[in-house]
Amino acid sequence: MRFPAPLAEGALLRRYKRFLADVELADGSVVTAACPNTGSMLGCCEPGSRVWLSESDSPTRKYRHTWEMVEVRPPGRGRAVMVGINTGLPNRLVAEAIGSGVIAELAGYETIRREVAFGEERSRVDLLLESPGRAACYVEVKNVTAAVTAGVALFPDSVSARGTKHLRELMRLRARGLRPVLVFCVQRGDVGEVRPADAIDPLYGRTLREALAAGVEVMAWRAKVTARAIALADRIEVRCP
Repeated sequence: MRFPAPLAEGALLRRYKRFLADVELADGSVVTAACPNTGSMLGCCEPGSRVWLSESDSPTRKYRHTWEMVEVRPPGRGRAVMVGINTGLPNRLVAEAIGSGVIAELAGYETIRREVAFGEERSRVDLLLESPGRAACYVEVKNVTAAVTAGVALFPDSVSARGTKHLRELMRLRARGLRPVLVFCVQRGDVGEVRPADAIDPLYGRTLREALAAGVEVMAWRAKVTARAIALADRIEVRCP
């Protein structure tokens, strides 16, 4: 996924009310940007961090700028890394990777539908892959940005009742003979595995392990993040020690 125009670089002043961030741009002006991430943004919202914003010319938008990525210092002695924080992008990134054949495990379906209602708890699956004569594949996508140990990404970065609900729904699909898949979309390039954040949300960790035992497919894909484009590049390990 390429951004249609160059992103504006600035310095984060503060993130507040979950959905807003004040940013000082290179020319010294200060703008309020929409923050498309409802999580805690653990390690990704330190004041003074370099950030990149997209800009919209839509007259109906209250805030013209959207916060897209941040430069963070990884745990340990690693070099600074760019992290994509926009939770509106992972579904698109995964759909593009499926369509281009990057995620070979999900190739071969004729159609991809998005945000399809399903399940017993009034859920919506991110991507529904379908082909005649083949069991439907329900793909749930989760955005991953947090890393507190070198090389290890964590999900979730705050308690996620919604994430746990989705795992229950995926297990029910598996029990019906369908194909449920959970994809962790890791928008940073400095990690080699994803683990459940048991210290943050122990219920999610337990439910993820139950889902794995029930036969739900779980995979993680790491993105290459630059100021011009973001794309899934490598499959990395999911570990539940």
